[in-house]
Amino acid sequence: MDGGAEGSQQPHLILAHKLFLLTHPDVQDIEKVQLKSDVLDSIKSDGMAPLYETLTASSVLELDQSLLDSMRATNEAELKKLDDKIADAEENLGESEVREAHLAKALYFVRISDKEKALEQLKLTEGKTVAVGQKMDLVFYTLQLAFFYMDFDLVSKSIDKAKKLFEEGGDWERKNRLKVYEGLYCMSTRNFNKAASLFLDSISTFTTYEIFPYETFIFYTVLTSIITLDRVSLKQKVVDAPEILTVLGKIPFLSEFLNSLYECQYKAFFSAFAGMAEQIKFDRYLNPHFRFYMREVRTVVYSQFLESYKSVTVDAMANAFGVSVDFIDQELSRFIAAGKLHCKIDKVAGVLETNRPDAKNALYQATIKQGDFLLNRIQKLSRVIDL
Repeated sequence: MDGGAEGSQQPHLILAHKLFLLTHPDVQDIEKVQLKSDVLDSIKSDGMAPLYETLTASSVLELDQSLLDSMRATNEAELKKLDDKIADAEENLGESEVREAHLAKALYFVRISDKEKALEQLKLTEGKTVAVGQKMDLVFYTLQLAFFYMDFDLVSKSIDKAKKLFEEGGDWERKNRLKVYEGLYCMSTRNFNKAASLFLDSISTFTTYEIFPYETFIFYTVLTSIITLDRVSLKQKVVDAPEILTVLGKIPFLSEFLNSLYECQYKAFFSAFAGMAEQIKFDRYLNPHFRFYMREVRTVVYSQFLESYKSVTVDAMANAFGVSVDFIDQELSRFIAAGKLHCKIDKVAGVLETNRPDAKNALYQATIKQGDFLLNRIQKLSRVIDL
């Protein structure tokens, strides 16, 4: 998985996205015909016999035994060449050549999608690696493999390993790259707060084109920021950020989604929101959190609207959002019951009354609670001292 040309996405991760769409229930059959053809072409061109076996076993693709036999033969011949190179390097060349020969074999296992053997061979290569930078590169190969398989346990362990390596000394370029990998991991495991923070930190240093293009990175940055940043931070770090502004218009609905929220243009926001929903649904990292994300965005936008009023009619709110009174009534009832919105509905008068928690009162309560906790600790400590 050697990043390909500078600025291009890992072919394996492009293939992973196509496989995700191929098994997605909402993708049209006509599109799936083309996707299946693309997936098969990728498998043939890289001789991915292990992946082909897995996909035919789960009926994603139909088995062509002669194709499988042919790819297996190609794999065996290529691995024989790689083993010969390792043997030659061990007999006649230096340590760095031995390491390179082992790395070439590891990357071949990655290329044909033999996950277990790729991980074994990467570990073997690591044992022959001294430089911290080269060890880090092995972690990045492992992370790319882990994201292909959506193996988040492996992603988490690899990120921890990379951080330990940095304690031994690592360059800033690799540290910055790791932030984006960790941001993607956080977003994929629903830690949107940390994901937004890591993505925003990486805006001006982004070089991780191997996992996704810059436009996708900005898409993720805006999406995670909208549900985690306060209004002032959103304006400063996202709405006015020059790096975001340069690509915002290239991503369908994203500019309207962000700006209409900030400018309180709620009808335009709901219209853009529908377009964004499609993109989130068909993103392999965001799809598992689709319902959660849609709920969080609505919480943000309803809270923002209600903050401007002590009381407002349900009719006025429905009109502002361009939806029916029944829709707003049902939505708010659900969000209030879940404790997501601080307001109550007067059904008879058709009025919403906000009951935002008083910040000073909340601070006072927290101080009392902490004071009680501290007094209890002091009493326990004094008993120990008296003993």
